[in-house]
Amino acid sequence: MRVTASRCVSSSNTNTELTVQPYKTVTFGLAALLAAHATTAFAHPRLLSSTPAPKATAAPTGQVVLRFSERLLPQLTGIEVAPVAQNRRNGAEHSGHHMPTPSVRTSYSRDGKTLIAVFASPLPTGTYLLKWHAVAADTHRVQGQFEFVVR
Repeated sequence: MRVTASRCVSSSNTNTELTVQPYKTVTFGLAALLAAHATTAFAHPRLLSSTPAPKATAAPTGQVVLRFSERLLPQLTGIEVAPVAQNRRNGAEHSGHHMPTPSVRTSYSRDGKTLIAVFASPLPTGTYLLKWHAVAADTHRVQGQFEFVVR
């Protein structure tokens, strides 16, 4: 039997020819490996924790910290914090006075997984809606929101 790069030919008189295509096995194996790697390397970021936590009651605070499962792309990630009275369309929670939306400056931890939002001044007493959006290496935007109370 004589083996060539892509076929195996028997030396007997049966003229049997067997085609071996090793590149298909390698290609399939490589594709499976890349697919498995892509799902772990390019996972969407998930919000793991926050301070204050969703639905929490906190003391007056000057910052919000959001911890994610993936390294974030800072230029595509951010938050908005506003008093709930400004976010309710039905006016049920409007107290009659206008609370300004706090100005915020964001920074990121060394590992790139934590967004730190520092307010120009501590948040006054009230209920706040925090909306966040995050983008990691897969470049898919994920977003969420939650309320917290400052007392």
